[in-house]
Amino acid sequence: MSPSQPDGRLIDVLARAGLIENGFGVRFEALTGGVSSDIWKVTTPERSFCVKRALAKLRVAADWNAPVERNRYEVAWMRIAHGIVPGAVPEILFHDAVEMCCAMTYLSPDDHRLWKSELRDGRAAAADAAEVGRRLGRIHAATANNPQVAAQFPRHDIFHAIRLEPYLEATAVAHPDLREALFGLSRRTGATRLAMIHGDVSPKNILLGPAGPVFLDAECACIGDPAFDLAFCLNHLLLKCLWNPAARDGFFACFEAMTEAYLADVSWEPAAAIEQRAASLLPGLFLARVDGKSPVEYIRRDEDRDRVRRCARPLLAVPPSRLSDVLAAWEKELNA
Repeated sequence: MSPSQPDGRLIDVLARAGLIENGFGVRFEALTGGVSSDIWKVTTPERSFCVKRALAKLRVAADWNAPVERNRYEVAWMRIAHGIVPGAVPEILFHDAVEMCCAMTYLSPDDHRLWKSELRDGRAAAADAAEVGRRLGRIHAATANNPQVAAQFPRHDIFHAIRLEPYLEATAVAHPDLREALFGLSRRTGATRLAMIHGDVSPKNILLGPAGPVFLDAECACIGDPAFDLAFCLNHLLLKCLWNPAARDGFFACFEAMTEAYLADVSWEPAAAIEQRAASLLPGLFLARVDGKSPVEYIRRDEDRDRVRRCARPLLAVPPSRLSDVLAAWEKELNA
């Protein structure tokens, strides 16, 4: 199989779905950036769209496998989220439950900027972060304690395989003295099933479009703890301070704006309760991005990894109750 050409089985699926016709006049372009799926841009004489197929073994150095059935739940997350916040996700055009692949609208980079690239280049707008928080909060609020939504996400093992084990539990190998704290966070997060969560709310999975942020790649979707989505995204805003130190104040402003906007939409439980879970989880996710199975690619210096460790370890030993406490600890470390 060519890197830019899907195999015949997937081409047959697209033809049966009526998305392509006999392969004539069709151009495939492999899209990069993901480790968990093959993704192609497909261009026909009529339109362009994306097709995505889940991989059983993720493209990372560590031995990391995950059930391909996650593609089914990604599609469910997209369709439900679209009904709650129209335009906040690409439109699903087709799903094949045998090949575990889906087709969705293609959003051109001409008018949909990748948030990760914007942050890398120092364009950290608090308004963008606030809108991400608002949209995420609305999706959580609309699906919290909803049995009809929960019925579409019967599995919880996938979230453990692709998030809790490689992030929190794997990090305990490098920090055996924090094993109980990290496994405790994993157990608590896995057992908290309140709303439909995305599971990978990262700037690499968010486009800034003309109508607002658009969420991509919901391969970790399940019924879970909404605090995970909030903490997972805030974690990236902290880490970006090491990627572009000159934009640190902007990242801090984004952290505060997203937190405030998100918590304003919390209606299914006291805002202080979910903030406490997010604040105590955040140091574990922070440490995981240097010592877990999926370290961020832009933290390359040992001294920067040590900065993350010096900040995260005390917060895991004595968990904070406010997200502002985590931000303050990171600011103190960066100023040291």
